[in-house]
Amino acid sequence: MIPEPHDQHAPVAEAVPAPDRAHLAGAGTALFRLVRFWSRRWVMAAADEVTGDMSRVQDILVLEAIDAASSRLGEVSVTDVAHELGLDRSGASRMISEAVRHGCVVRASSEQDGRRATLTITPAGTEILTGAHAYQEEVFARLTSTWDTQDTTRLAAYLRRLAGEAGTPDGPS
Repeated sequence: MIPEPHDQHAPVAEAVPAPDRAHLAGAGTALFRLVRFWSRRWVMAAADEVTGDMSRVQDILVLEAIDAASSRLGEVSVTDVAHELGLDRSGASRMISEAVRHGCVVRASSEQDGRRATLTITPAGTEILTGAHAYQEEVFARLTSTWDTQDTTRLAAYLRRLAGEAGTPDGPS
């Protein structure tokens, strides 16, 4: 059966959750709205604040990707960074080359497989990554500054849990 074409002018229907999931209504949409809002904005502001150069956005994205992948994999390759960033290998490779040029990342031969390149964060890259993480913590603190401490603490724990579960092989990617 061929599906009917979607009328681009028709309103988008809200998903109706199963009765046992009604308490979750709107949570997924809210999560993705936050992700869309913050996915590019935070890194641009962080690049400006941490490095004083908005063009260093890609360095921070590469550093975040290497940091996340290394905690799971040990050695990190271009393919691993591409996966973390949701890019193709050539796009990730160009971003990595800039991070190498800026002194944030070292590309070297793998100790496990000499045909493969591994990526390591340099001390300068660590400084930028630490600054980006401090910026992220400050933004979270500002966004929740009017909240009750118990609510902020609970949200922080849930966010860490969700991030941890999303980064596992069984979690969504």
